[in-house]
Amino acid sequence: MLHSLYQEQTLPLSLDEAWSFFSSPRNLEAMTPPDLGFRIIHCPSDTMHEGQIIEYRVKALPLLWMTWVTEIKAVEDRRSFIDEQRFGPYRFWHHRHTFEAVEGGVKMTDLVHYALPFGPLGEIAHGLFVRRKLEGIFRFRREELDRRFGRPG
Repeated sequence: MLHSLYQEQTLPLSLDEAWSFFSSPRNLEAMTPPDLGFRIIHCPSDTMHEGQIIEYRVKALPLLWMTWVTEIKAVEDRRSFIDEQRFGPYRFWHHRHTFEAVEGGVKMTDLVHYALPFGPLGEIAHGLFVRRKLEGIFRFRREELDRRFGRPG
């Protein structure tokens, strides 16, 4: 089954400042909860581009480390980018990030479509903890970005 997660956040940044920060894969670690143990293993370029392959290590469960490989599928400069999982914990992962200049800053939108492996067992896991875990990751990100950049005035 395909699931989705949507989040919007406005930050008091110019479009150029927002794009500079979010289009660098190296900044992803700072926006990820520490309990995930998120580490970039392979990222040959600090500048995001279509076709870029990025390899991470994440802690899926206590003592269970996984490799997660994503590809940057599309980039519209200062507007959006899409990352898709090539290998990792999901059966399917498609994450579109969009950026729009608005009064007081930049509105950032995340839309994630994802599916879990293991059929009915994956759906049970989704209901029991995966959905809440993903929502917690995005809540952490929102709070961390507010702490780092502030809120629109």
